[in-house]
Amino acid sequence: MGFLKRIFKQDKPAGASTKAGRRPGAKKTAPKTTAAAPTATAANNAPAEEDIPLCKIGLTGEFDESGLAKRVTLAFDEDSQLDDVETLWVAQLSSKVVLKGKVPSQGILDKMVTVAKGVDGATAVDTSQVEIG
Repeated sequence: MGFLKRIFKQDKPAGASTKAGRRPGAKKTAPKTTAAAPTATAANNAPAEEDIPLCKIGLTGEFDESGLAKRVTLAFDEDSQLDDVETLWVAQLSSKVVLKGKVPSQGILDKMVTVAKGVDGATAVDTSQVEIG
């Protein structure tokens, strides 16, 4: 099935990449925050692409709260040495990748950490919630 399909219930979109950056057709701004009273200048205050943190850039360059986690799952799927470990989940806390669940061996976990650290925007990988065995 693959990590992306299992965890995020989506197939790899056309143009998807583990690299954080703009791609053709991607939304250029982050969603606007809800204000008590909308103003005429609200659209002008939306963060520009450059204001979106790397950890919030999705698979196709759009703003995505889970962008880093999705790009890490895509990186796992694209690595020929990793098979989907159905008992492992990927999340994020800002720019930290959080792995949760169970993996069959330390070697597989080490490979996953290496792959996750190589994804744009990942500053750390937390494996404290992973059981080996």
